[in-house]
Amino acid sequence: MASADASASVPAAAGASPHRVAVAGASGRMGHMLIEAIRASGDCILSGALDISSSPTIGLDASAFLGYASGVPVTADLRAGLKNAQVLIDFTRPEGTIEHLRVCCDLGVSAVIGTTGFTEAQKAQIADAARHIPIMLAPNMSVGVNVTLKLLEMAAKALATGYDIEIIEAHHRHKVDAPSGTALKMGEVIAQAIGRDLKECAVYAREGVTGERDPSTIGFSAIRGGDIVGDHTVLFAGIGERIEITHKSSSRTTYAQGALRAVRFLAGSKPGLYDMFDVLELR
Repeated sequence: MASADASASVPAAAGASPHRVAVAGASGRMGHMLIEAIRASGDCILSGALDISSSPTIGLDASAFLGYASGVPVTADLRAGLKNAQVLIDFTRPEGTIEHLRVCCDLGVSAVIGTTGFTEAQKAQIADAARHIPIMLAPNMSVGVNVTLKLLEMAAKALATGYDIEIIEAHHRHKVDAPSGTALKMGEVIAQAIGRDLKECAVYAREGVTGERDPSTIGFSAIRGGDIVGDHTVLFAGIGERIEITHKSSSRTTYAQGALRAVRFLAGSKPGLYDMFDVLELR
């Protein structure tokens, strides 16, 4: 497992209290990465660790995998796990995240959500929760990915005519949703930049005799295999040239560091629904 980037840690200001952070899915790969990043941060402390009741780590110290005791046990009791937290970081599954948000609203705990695969109804529930607590929702919290989204916005405006747009993404064999949340976000950013509705122009599968490509569409292709952390390429294919904008992740560390930047952002935010463009001031 890669270590958290020490250069990304932010020492707490003199006299300032550290951000009290709870982690959902604390026993998973991303949960471990987040706990490691929190320990290395200098301005955040682990205050709660959540996991499903069937997890073999329930009752164990959440930092045991690092070889030290944090004093924070892994629990399936949401209220117990969140009672001391200011913010929850959640990279789990849609159903679990929605349940977590209900308790966050009750307790006044902010939420940083990296979960993907939400239905429209679940997105509406998140928006409703954001009337009560600050929520940062992003399918990918990598700083590099979000800068890439900004580049795609600029490219799409310049290449709106005469270029076919295809989005290709690759992830590990365990990923359960497709296209990835990041690929969909890329499609949304591009569609908005060129005045289209992604729901109407997206093409998610091609098979058999499909006919000529509709130039108004945005195509998606998903690859699943091995331990690929996350690769995304957007292809703008014109006549005589093509432009490819690619981002590749080799470690989940970048997601964890982005999540901690979101934690710091929410500390001074009013209730509302935010994204990484807000956090990184990319508006």
